[in-house]
Amino acid sequence: MALKGSRKASRLARVGDPPYLFNSGRHQLDLDMSLTMAQGMKRLGMPIAAFFGVALIGLIATSWFLNRDALRAAVEAQIRAVTGLDLVVNGTIDISVFPGSYVSFHDVGLKGGATADPALSVDVLTANLRLLPLLLQRFEIADVMMLRPKIRVVREPDGESNWTPFIDTIARTMKPGAENQLSFSEIRIQDGVLTYEDAASHVSETLGDIDLSLAWPSISRSFAATGQFDWRGERVDGSISASDFIAALSGDRSGLKARLASAPLKLAFDGTVANRTSMMMEGTLTVDSASLRNALRWTGQPPPGSGGFGRFALRARANVVGASIALTNVNVELDGNFAEGVMTYANNGRQTLQATLAADALDFTPYLSTFRLLASGAHDWNRQLFDLNSLSTTDLDMRLSAARVTVGPSKLGRTAFGANLRGGALALSVGEAQVYGGIAKGSFGVARSDAVADVRAQFQFTDVDLQSCASELFGITRLSGRGNLNVSLVASGASPFGLAQSLDGTASLTGHDGAIAGFNVEQLLRRLERRPLSGGGNFRFGSTPYDNLTIAFKFADGIATAEDVRVEGPAARITMTGTASVPAREYDMKGVASLTSAPNAPPGFDLPFVVQGPWDDPLIFPDPDSLIRRSPASAPLLDAVKDRKTRDAVRSVLERFTGGGAKPAAPDAAAPASAPASADAAKPN
Repeated sequence: MALKGSRKASRLARVGDPPYLFNSGRHQLDLDMSLTMAQGMKRLGMPIAAFFGVALIGLIATSWFLNRDALRAAVEAQIRAVTGLDLVVNGTIDISVFPGSYVSFHDVGLKGGATADPALSVDVLTANLRLLPLLLQRFEIADVMMLRPKIRVVREPDGESNWTPFIDTIARTMKPGAENQLSFSEIRIQDGVLTYEDAASHVSETLGDIDLSLAWPSISRSFAATGQFDWRGERVDGSISASDFIAALSGDRSGLKARLASAPLKLAFDGTVANRTSMMMEGTLTVDSASLRNALRWTGQPPPGSGGFGRFALRARANVVGASIALTNVNVELDGNFAEGVMTYANNGRQTLQATLAADALDFTPYLSTFRLLASGAHDWNRQLFDLNSLSTTDLDMRLSAARVTVGPSKLGRTAFGANLRGGALALSVGEAQVYGGIAKGSFGVARSDAVADVRAQFQFTDVDLQSCASELFGITRLSGRGNLNVSLVASGASPFGLAQSLDGTASLTGHDGAIAGFNVEQLLRRLERRPLSGGGNFRFGSTPYDNLTIAFKFADGIATAEDVRVEGPAARITMTGTASVPAREYDMKGVASLTSAPNAPPGFDLPFVVQGPWDDPLIFPDPDSLIRRSPASAPLLDAVKDRKTRDAVRSVLERFTGGGAKPAAPDAAAPASAPASADAAKPN
C-alpha cells in the first residue's frame, strides 16, 4: 500500500499538472511516513518493555534467592577492610534489594582489636549497594550512611590515638598497587556526636548535632568533607578538602583547604599539610571576628580587662609545626588599629605570643576603662578591685612602633614601646615617645601576688609642656611652662586606692618660663605690704609667673613630703614645706612668699602662707600673725595684750577683718565660763 501511494504521488507530480494536485500528493506522503514511524516505535518498545520486565523479575528473584548471610558477611568484610575496625552488630539487620539495594545494621559498634571502648557506635548504619554487581551476586558498597553515630577520639600522651589503626589501614588499602583496593564513594553522618579527650593536656571537647558528608575518593585522589556541627552553643559551618588524600594519610605533603564559619569567628586556611614526625602546615591563614572578646570567650580563653577587643581581622602567611605557629607578612586589625609585622604563637602547656608590629596610628583609648584610677566623680581614687586573672593565662612578648599614638586625651608622636608578660608579671617599656611636646622614656611593671598587684613605675619626661602633662597625668590644671619630670614609684594594693595608700618613691619636677594660675603673688604682697590688714578676699585670681620652678617630693606610705619646693619669678619668690596626702588627694603645706629686692636694696616683703584642701581646688591664705605684727596699728595692741585668752580673742577679731586664718580649735571646758568674765572686764565702769 505504501508503494502504491508513492507511485500515485509520482504520477500526480508530472510536469504540467496543476499545483493543487502536487500539494495533495505531498500531504498523503507525510501521513504515510508518520504511520510508518509510529509502527516502528511500537515494534521497538515491545522489546524494551520485555527487557525491563525481565530485569524486574530478575531483581525480585534475586531478592528471593539472595544469600543474606553471605551479603552480611561481605558488607562486614568490606567495612573492616576499609576502616580497619571490626563491625559489632548488637541489633537487627534489614536487607533490601528492590526497590532499594541496601543493608541496615541497628545498634552497631566499630571496635578495634586492642581497644576496650568502641571508637564509633551507630544507632543505624546503612550500606547502599551497587546494583549491577549485585545482579551478578557480587556485593559492593557504594556509600554508607550513619544515623546518630557517637564518635570517640582519645589522644594519648605519645601522640597516638584510638583512630591510628583506622588511618593506617586507609593509607595501606588505598595506596596505588595495593591488593584488593576498596573504598566508599561517600560517607554521610546525620545527627552525630563527637567527643575528644587529650590525655596530655587534659582537654575534653564535644561536638554535637553533626551533619556531615565525606566525599570518599573511590576514583580520584582528592578528599572533601562538608557539613555543620554545634560547639559550645554555636552552630559551625565547616569544610575541608585534601588534594592528595593518600599522601595526607601517609604523612606526605598534600594540598589542604579548610574553612570554619560561625557567629563569633570565621577561619580559613589554604596551603599544604604534612605529618611525618609532627604536624606541619604552610599556607595563607585568614581570621575574622566581629568581636574578639566574644571569640576568646567562646574558645575558652579569658578576655583581658573589660574594654576593647572588638572588631578583629588577620591575614598572614602561616607556618605550623606541632603546637607552634609562625606568622609572617601579617596584616592585623583590632578595634580600628591596623598594623603589619610578624607573630609567633605556641601552646606547649602554656600559651605564648610573640609579635613585632608597626603601625601608622594606634589608639589605646578603648582599653583605658580596664585601668581606670579615679572613681566616676574624679575626686577620689577608684576602690574597685583589680582583675588580675588575665596576667596568669598567657605569656606575651610584643614590640610595637607607631607614628601616632592616642591614649585617651593624650596625643603621642612617634613612639616605640614593648610589653612583656611572663609568669604573672607584666612589664611595659617605652623606648622613646614624643609626647606633650617633648620626649618620654620609662617602664611600668605589674606583678601579681594573689589578689594584690605590685606596681613599679619609672618615667622620665624631658622638655615637655607642663600644662598638658600635669593635667593629664595628675589632674593639676594650674601649672604651665616647660620642664622635666622624673618619677620613680612603687606601690602594692588590690585597687587603685590601695596603691595610693602604699605609695613609696620619689618625684621631681623642674620647670622654666611658666606660671602658676589661681593667684598673683606679686600683687598680693605689694598690697599687703602697704596695708597688712586690708584683707585678702580677691587674691585668688590672676597668675604668678616664674623663671625657674623646682619641686621634689619623697613618698612614704602614701604621704608625699616636700624636700625642695621653690618658685623663682621676676618679682616674687616662693618656698614651701609640708606634706600632701595621696590617698585623700589633699595638701597640708606651708610656705613663704617674698618680693624680690633689687641688688644692694633692703630685703623685700615676706609673707608666710598656708595651703590646705583638695588638689583640684586648694585653699591658700596668709598667716594672720605675720599680718598683725606688720600693721602699725595692731602690733602695739597685740604686744600690750599679755593675757593669752585676751590675745586670742583680739586676734580672732582681726582675722575677721583680714579674711584669713584657719578655723580656731574647739575651746576647752573652761572657755564658756571664762569668756563672759573677760567680756565684763573689758566693759568701762
